Amino acid sequence: MFGGGRYGNEEQHKTRMTSARTRWLLGGGSVLLPLFMFACVSVVTTAAPSVRVPGGSIYVCLLVAVVASAFVIFTTPVSMTRRVALFLGALLVLAVQVIASLNAQPVADTAFRPPIENPAYARGTGPVVLIDEAHFNWHTSTGRYLPFAELLRRDGYVVQASMSPFDKESLKGGRILVIANAVNERNKKDWSPPNPSAFTEEEIEVVRNWVEEGGSLLLIADHRPWPAAADKLASAFGIHFSNGFALPAKTQKEPLIFRRSDGSLAEHPITKGQTASEKIDFVATFVGSAFRVDQGGEPLLIFGPGIVSFTPTHFWWNKADTTGIPVTGWYQGAVLRVGKGRLAVFGEAAMFSAQVEGPNREPFGMNAPTAKQNAQFVLNVLHWLAGRLDKIVKSC
Repeated sequence: MFGGGRYGNEEQHKTRMTSARTRWLLGGGSVLLPLFMFACVSVVTTAAPSVRVPGGSIYVCLLVAVVASAFVIFTTPVSMTRRVALFLGALLVLAVQVIASLNAQPVADTAFRPPIENPAYARGTGPVVLIDEAHFNWHTSTGRYLPFAELLRRDGYVVQASMSPFDKESLKGGRILVIANAVNERNKKDWSPPNPSAFTEEEIEVVRNWVEEGGSLLLIADHRPWPAAADKLASAFGIHFSNGFALPAKTQKEPLIFRRSDGSLAEHPITKGQTASEKIDFVATFVGSAFRVDQGGEPLLIFGPGIVSFTPTHFWWNKADTTGIPVTGWYQGAVLRVGKGRLAVFGEAAMFSAQVEGPNREPFGMNAPTAKQNAQFVLNVLHWLAGRLDKIVKSC
């Protein structure tokens, strides 16, 4: 009798729990459940970079939320018609959440069109600029670098996507090659270490020879993981990146402003420009990396006191596991001549684009209020790579 009583109590408890779950679902739980699961998995995947999807963990969150919602709803003792209706309602809620999450991701600001007083070339008659899109690049000519590509086109350059691995054939038609935030295939969806080279040894040799023979390379490697992915290519030119996040040690805030007045923005034909209207007094950057140059480098953006390259254990960081190295005197922008060619290196990518992010469409990059001279700086860099600034005498 004792055992039968316990069995009966357990059955009554199960019945009450099932009834409570049914009431909860019918009372709005089918809406709250997918949102709760989406939020929970979002927190976990952000904290665990091994499952991080570049730009957010939206697809992981969506999959878990759908499976969890389906399990709870289709094991609830209501009619199949009611189950299907509840599940469709949950999917609708998730669709709205995913759309909101995607809208929060950084996208190109296609409305950004800064004035160009005197275009360098008649439209479509300037040098051919190849933008690398063959190495899982975070920035492409039709994506986040669309404002960059359009700015160059308005200055007369011919901008084309480079969709093939680097070889003599793929580079022969270009005068300027832009490589921005390339990664190895291993890191295309997972940015956590290790971050192997984005380029093969053969590609590195081809690019090095192409520059020595007269080509111009603009190499951009933002914060981790991109410096490590570009390191072998950069090292072929005597450039050495820190695979971290270069930020003020005390505040860890961005943007960083490099100013002519404090010496962090160097005197150079690029910052002087061809006319008074092209002169650059300050440049803004938005969380990038730091690098050193073995020899022959001409600095543009120089880190001042208190800047540290944070090198966390994972993709992003928290204060508990983050170490860093001081990078005062290191560069975030520099140029050098290599044989007959030229190389411009930068440790930050957003400064060359114009993007908006978040539900309020906050601007960052060339369109940011703090970056009013970035667009002209970008044009000046391209003018130097094209050889248009050779007559300007470097100020002392």
